[in-house]
Amino acid sequence: MPAPDLNRAPMGGTLVPGGATFRVWAPRASAVHVSGDFNDWRQDAGSLMSEIGGGHWASFVPGLKDGDAYLFYVEGVGSFGFKRDPRARLLSVQPSFPACHSVLRDAGRFPWHLERFVPPAFNDLVVYQLHVGTFAPHPENTDGKFFDVIERVPHLAALGVNAIELLPIQEFPTTFSMGYNGVDLYSPENQYAEANEAKLSRYVDRTNAILQAAGHAPYAGVDTLRHSDDQLRALIDVCHVHGIAVIFDVVYNHAGGGFDDKSLWFLDREVPGDNNNSLYFTDQGWAGGLVFAFWNDGVKQFLIDNATFLYEEYRIDGFRFDEVSVIDRFGGWTTCQDLTSTLRAQKPEAIQIAEYWPAYCLT
Repeated sequence: MPAPDLNRAPMGGTLVPGGATFRVWAPRASAVHVSGDFNDWRQDAGSLMSEIGGGHWASFVPGLKDGDAYLFYVEGVGSFGFKRDPRARLLSVQPSFPACHSVLRDAGRFPWHLERFVPPAFNDLVVYQLHVGTFAPHPENTDGKFFDVIERVPHLAALGVNAIELLPIQEFPTTFSMGYNGVDLYSPENQYAEANEAKLSRYVDRTNAILQAAGHAPYAGVDTLRHSDDQLRALIDVCHVHGIAVIFDVVYNHAGGGFDDKSLWFLDREVPGDNNNSLYFTDQGWAGGLVFAFWNDGVKQFLIDNATFLYEEYRIDGFRFDEVSVIDRFGGWTTCQDLTSTLRAQKPEAIQIAEYWPAYCLT
């Protein structure tokens, strides 16, 4: 099988026939490698990615499969070392965050029950907002799980709720969070997933009972729902089966606080010190983190791609955008326009809610 055209490779690590392509935006890097168990985490001529223009690096590694771990190794004028894929679909549980690995995933393997779900009309929405981490009805858990929300879906449907709004579910860098300090925007928070085998088995049994009570086939087994991404998909799937739309609360005005050395902060390894040189961010702070560099087309595309990714791979029904007023204040109004027009073209029936409250204008 011929190697794919790297100039057409999608961003991030992506499974393709015969292996996986990798592509990362690191415009000021002097070299970028992709490493994993497949090459003993080495950096050599075989792991070196190709420059394909526009600050992008790409490569193809044959033989890779769902579940394989990888990292980028970036060499720049300021430092060198491993970086997580900013677009990783999943992060490993072991090693755990922030020493975790990026994980290749085949999102097409998830067994959705409905091929298409149409959300209620905007003026008919009855929205229940919740925070997964505090949604823990079982005494065996101190932290809420995606499964805990699944178990309350029939109750929410009986109440007349026809949409749930999940506070941010992206991976965050602290031990507990309301979700508004996420950094790895494409990866679900592993703390919201169940990894313990015995507990996972019980959760899957209860989830299957809910599906069967609603007249739908159960999931095949524990392996179907072993990882955080598929546990989140199961939550969305069960909601759709019960006529409930799912809205994601997303934070595109800033990321962090808290940036470890493997994060997208200074991803191309520029000399640290001035956050205006950190590639994705500016030196402007917000809510303990850093405001995105909306002026940079690469950053704008990263955020737009994140939203379309969530539509495509999680089948969500809309977004609530956190503090759009902050995006506007720091020069991101065009980003907002391009984002919403892209989403409207992709999924016209989806829900878009913008939080805009410029408190700095109030008297």
